[in-house]
Amino acid sequence: MGVVLSWSSPRGLAVVVTAVALTAAGCSTTPPAASSDQIVLAEAQPLGDFNPVLGYGGAGVSPIYDALYRPEAPDDQEVPALVPALAAAPPELLEPRRWRVPLRTDVTFSDGSAFDSADVVATYTAVKNPAVASEISTHVAPVAAIAADGPHAVTVEVDTDADPTPYLLVGIAPSETIENRPAADWALNTRPVGTGPYRLESLRPDQAVLLARDDYWGQPPQVKRLVYTHNPDDNIRAQRIVAGEVDGVNLPPRLVDSINAEDVATVAARSADWRAVALPAGNAFTADPQARLALNVGVDRDAMIRDVLAGHGRPAHTPVADVYGDAFNPEATFTFDQERAQQILQDAGWSPGADGIREKDGAKASFELLYNAQDSLRQDLAVAFAAAVRPLGVDVRPRGTSWDDIDTRFGDSAVVLGGGETPYSIDSQVYDTLHTRVPDSSPYSNPGNFTAPGLDELLEQARESASGPGKDALYRDVQARYVAEPSYVFLTFLDHTYAYRELGWNQSKPILEPHSHGVAWGPWWHIAAWTRDGNS
Repeated sequence: MGVVLSWSSPRGLAVVVTAVALTAAGCSTTPPAASSDQIVLAEAQPLGDFNPVLGYGGAGVSPIYDALYRPEAPDDQEVPALVPALAAAPPELLEPRRWRVPLRTDVTFSDGSAFDSADVVATYTAVKNPAVASEISTHVAPVAAIAADGPHAVTVEVDTDADPTPYLLVGIAPSETIENRPAADWALNTRPVGTGPYRLESLRPDQAVLLARDDYWGQPPQVKRLVYTHNPDDNIRAQRIVAGEVDGVNLPPRLVDSINAEDVATVAARSADWRAVALPAGNAFTADPQARLALNVGVDRDAMIRDVLAGHGRPAHTPVADVYGDAFNPEATFTFDQERAQQILQDAGWSPGADGIREKDGAKASFELLYNAQDSLRQDLAVAFAAAVRPLGVDVRPRGTSWDDIDTRFGDSAVVLGGGETPYSIDSQVYDTLHTRVPDSSPYSNPGNFTAPGLDELLEQARESASGPGKDALYRDVQARYVAEPSYVFLTFLDHTYAYRELGWNQSKPILEPHSHGVAWGPWWHIAAWTRDGNS
């Protein structure tokens, strides 16, 4: 039974969230046998699109594909190291901005073909090929060229002095599967061929089955069978984990906290995944830099995290989280102060009208705020944001719709966006989000195309710099410059929340997660490494 929970923060942040009360009572709780070597996971996203050129497994984590490097960390409290996977060693600097990457010689794809440098070159060439229309082309933008150096090495030329490994996390496909047409139409989407520990056995709209490969080049997985079921409804996924029908789910924070079943555990994984309100250039109010500053000052981020995320998150003021250490600027924040926000608006000429909504030169402080209607968390944040800025005399109208509609409305409507797709380098975490749009930018990269004076130059200098104190200082300056004239209202870095059945496995701890989440992450991000006591 669905239950509507509503509450208000002490500072007037009204929130309405749909949740479901979940207990083990009245449900079948018979789990799979403890000796089972199968894991069943309920996925919110549609199944298929198993194409690394489209972004599947794009952060170096996938059961089907390996990349040249992969993330590795003891937990989610630090930015993971990037260690060799298909690469045989770390990249070797040959000359400024030119590196050599040796490749493993003992790897085969799931179709039995041998892995070599031609596959790496073909995959990266496809990602950068305009005819392929890859959705991750900007993720590898610093890779200027990649070429074979014999069958077992590649050379990588980049436009930065930084280590290239953060841009070498794309899953590698056989060169024979690469097509010179839009990747959305490739056979690889439904018939993947990778070097990873699992291969696809069957695919239906509601279920995908993966089997462990006997010929995998690494340690053979002890979890022999992965079953993914498609369940887009949050409440249905929650009910299925309680009923014992699946072994793992991802859920919104308040829903995961409502689960009460003895054999179901929950975990929150820290992430670099942010949520923000992207503001449009085609609205007179949001086009005013002082209005954008006032919106940032007038939002109580701590209340949102408490009331919407049930505490599973941290305030976001820029796309840079404190996990980035010395590159994080703790002073680049917005102190919540509604009186100051109102004064900023008043000084900028936005005065209350007869209806209480501010106006200036015939324009209203009013805009529509769109969110993906299937995403309950974005809905809750949109409603909370609208409530938070109402006392400022700003009218925000949340509306759920489809991404197809949102894609056409960035010019005149605000949008609840998420980001942090590539967090294992601060360069890729920040550049696309804050830089003035370039011809091949994703429509989700700085959609308002607002940029503080001098910010582009700082971003470019920081991205091109080698790691070290100088680079860290540049990024602290980037954050300071941004908060002086913000382009978004960043709200929170999310903790991704999961529920899983206790089945006796020694699981890998979650690592710092990117924007991408779901049951490919959480406790299951490195499921090929799971063991049971007595096995190795």
